[in-house]
Amino acid sequence: MRKPTDAHPGAVLRAGVIRWLLPLFAGALAACGFQPLMLWPATLAGVAALILMIDAAPCPRHAALTGWLFGVGIFAVGNCWIATAFTYQAQMPAWLGWIAVVLLGLFLAIYPALAAWGAAWLRRRFAVAVVPGLAAWWIVGEWLRGWVFTGFPWNPLGAVALGPFDRPGLASLAAWCGTYGLSGLVVLLAGAWYAAMRAGLRGQRIAALALATVPIGLMLLPIAGDQRDSRLAYTLVQPDLAQDQINDQRLFEAQFRVLAGLSGRIAADGTGPRIVLWPEGAIPDYLRPGYDQTWYDQTTFGGDPALARERMGRVIGANSLLMTGATDLVVTNRQVRGAWNVITLIDPAGTLRGGYAKAHLVPFGEYLPLRSWLTPIGLSRLVSGDLDFAPGPGPRTIDLGTPARGGWGRAGFQICYEIVFPGHVADRANRPDYLFNPSNDGWFGAWGPPQHLAQARLRAIEEGLPVLRSTTTGISAVIDPGGGVRQAIAHGVAARVDGFVPQARAPTVFARLGNILSLGWAVVVLVCGLVATRRKSR
Repeated sequence: MRKPTDAHPGAVLRAGVIRWLLPLFAGALAACGFQPLMLWPATLAGVAALILMIDAAPCPRHAALTGWLFGVGIFAVGNCWIATAFTYQAQMPAWLGWIAVVLLGLFLAIYPALAAWGAAWLRRRFAVAVVPGLAAWWIVGEWLRGWVFTGFPWNPLGAVALGPFDRPGLASLAAWCGTYGLSGLVVLLAGAWYAAMRAGLRGQRIAALALATVPIGLMLLPIAGDQRDSRLAYTLVQPDLAQDQINDQRLFEAQFRVLAGLSGRIAADGTGPRIVLWPEGAIPDYLRPGYDQTWYDQTTFGGDPALARERMGRVIGANSLLMTGATDLVVTNRQVRGAWNVITLIDPAGTLRGGYAKAHLVPFGEYLPLRSWLTPIGLSRLVSGDLDFAPGPGPRTIDLGTPARGGWGRAGFQICYEIVFPGHVADRANRPDYLFNPSNDGWFGAWGPPQHLAQARLRAIEEGLPVLRSTTTGISAVIDPGGGVRQAIAHGVAARVDGFVPQARAPTVFARLGNILSLGWAVVVLVCGLVATRRKSR
């Protein structure tokens, strides 16, 4: 007869499988709080389950493995849109996209593993409760994820705190704690649910009910955006250029006509200063002089950059300034060595009025790391073309004059996914009046564009600056400095929106301090956990 303590090998195996599937499932559940699902209770429930499993872990190493599996789940589900990008990459099979999603999840899961290990270590070494320990380490982990190996801070946990378009909700606190600090707050709210569950198990139903309602009340805060306007008009254009056609030379002229048809002045514009905003990837032309003629011959206007600029100037009309995504070439000794992904500014006379080069490039998308090593083994196919994009110098502000005197304000720029990096979107020494964020989201699938927009809203809140997003296929939007979406163009629609650029707020606490503010909140949470531990031990 088997002893009561003996377990059948099959039962042990099943128990082990279930034990490691639970954190994976909890992470996948937590990802449902991100756009486009916005099921933030699922995120709180998933993180609460993670806290429970860390609290039950016998050692920090076991907790780290639990956190890693949780991370695999949350990143594999939240970043599933990346697989769509491979359907537009002719040099690579589409099925490889799903492998890329999983591999990226396996790597990014290191940061939740670090947070889980840190929480378990603090509990073991200093008897700090898991909830404040995990919140503090989660902030540190997301900060590391934002810059290690160039960084990929997509879908911070704090993004689930955003309310609907017109109501930023709890995410308004990002101005005081930064997005990473906001993520720590989400962990604390999930901890309230965990504490409610424990209280309920002990029969303390009133306490459990109180703790459970705290996150609900805070997440539904009716905080609206900012409704003040400047005197600068805008026309924001979304041409809906299909990603599989955008590089077809036969369609260049037709695509330009779509942009032109959406950009002219209308009666509501008046005659004052106006900015016209075109997306990243909208213009195939090289707009700067000085390149070999063979490069110009591949573009819309038959090899004349001056003609291209003059035509664009005629389209926008008097007192307008065009800001458009474009490409410049890196030329050394008459040889093209690379390219810059740029925003080019063109006035009604077709004159170049400055520009911005993208600084935060996408590894394996805009350049191939270690190209000399990876090309011989065939991995150069991960990046289309033979030229790598070169990084620009970083955030900058171009002073285009005050709108009261016919100018176009102080403009800041962020191209595409640069906008997802907290603390790296505005020049702190030369603060802009607004941020222009052109993007090509056509290869982002169904989930990528709303997630991208959500993170642009967080940057607006953090910096107290309006963000204007023009994308090729959507979602284009005008975001006020409080994070409210004033106007938006849905995905897959060719349209324009007009209005006046929202007025910037005074610099927020985050705008002054940057990510050091978020790290400071991690320290505050940790100190509070230590103090609570000491009081409890007395």
